[in-house]
Amino acid sequence: MHCEEVREQFAAHVANRSGESVHSEITEHLLTCEPCRLETREITSLWTALGAITTPEPGREARERFDLMLNAYRHGVEQTTSQTFWHGMNTWIGSWWPRQPAMQFGLAAILILLGIAAGAFLRPAQSPAVVQPSAEMIALRNELMETRQMVALSLMQQQSASDRLRGVNWSYQLQQPGQEVLSALLDTLMHDSNVNVRLATVDALRQFGNQPIVRRGVIEALNRQESPMVQVALIGLAVDLHEKESIGALRRLSGDQSLDIAVRERAEKGLAELE
Repeated sequence: MHCEEVREQFAAHVANRSGESVHSEITEHLLTCEPCRLETREITSLWTALGAITTPEPGREARERFDLMLNAYRHGVEQTTSQTFWHGMNTWIGSWWPRQPAMQFGLAAILILLGIAAGAFLRPAQSPAVVQPSAEMIALRNELMETRQMVALSLMQQQSASDRLRGVNWSYQLQQPGQEVLSALLDTLMHDSNVNVRLATVDALRQFGNQPIVRRGVIEALNRQESPMVQVALIGLAVDLHEKESIGALRRLSGDQSLDIAVRERAEKGLAELE
């Protein structure tokens, strides 16, 4: 069995849902293929982490959501009945509508004139109300956002760098993240052992640059990061955010002869843009 075939069966293999023959072939392949074996371990770790997430018992809110969906279904049935009624009405009107083009034109002209006259005579009492989202819909959106935040936090705490990278990427789905998610992203930026994860975190924080906690975290990271790639990325983020409080850190970086020349040059360029 080739690597591509094995990867297609990873999910079923980890969940013990593959057939006995397929399971044996995958097991035999993993004994000789290090990349597939590592990927299987990562998927198993993620599967275990997701399985450890507790599922809350359904309560009053679940019943309310069920009633909401039931009412929506009944409304759809009523709409279907209404559409059937209008279909029959259209058929009845078509039965007496004149077949001759001249008579059709004349009758249409009369109906248009009647419509214009009625429109000139009648005025709407008030403009249509703007449709506002219901409380139930807002609650469902909030629950979805909380679930996404929970997944992001769970992944960022995993031992595998690829899982932590997935957790960082999950933050792109959060338009208004909570303080816990922002703190987790900043903690990843400060302390994650993998440079690629820290670089991805810099890009992820860019979308939340209007948050004061993110701006403070960027400045703190400028003073603490030692990787030249991460330093250059942070300088670019500070400049893009027009963060004046980062000028002190940029001056220190530009004057530190022990740093990589690319970092010093980028810091000098950033100073020129901010000052």
